[in-house]
Amino acid sequence: MSDKARRLFEALDLDHDGTLTREEVIVALRTKGPSLAAMGVLPLWGVQDVDASSALFDAADQNGDAVLTLDEFAAVVDRRFGWN
Repeated sequence: MSDKARRLFEALDLDHDGTLTREEVIVALRTKGPSLAAMGVLPLWGVQDVDASSALFDAADQNGDAVLTLDEFAAVVDRRFGWN
């Protein structure tokens, strides 16, 4: 797991409970995405619309429980963003 994936997960975890919901991913990428990209936490092309953010969530939710753990999230974003 990359440090970048961990930092992005923490930035998207709006309620700081250690998991991500679909709503958190969508809202956080919409509201924080541009500033995260400017800080280098997220590739600029990673700032996505609602449908793309939802698809990212679906790809990462390996066990189908509607929440993402850090491990689930990192496995997808590290591969998608070329961080690992």
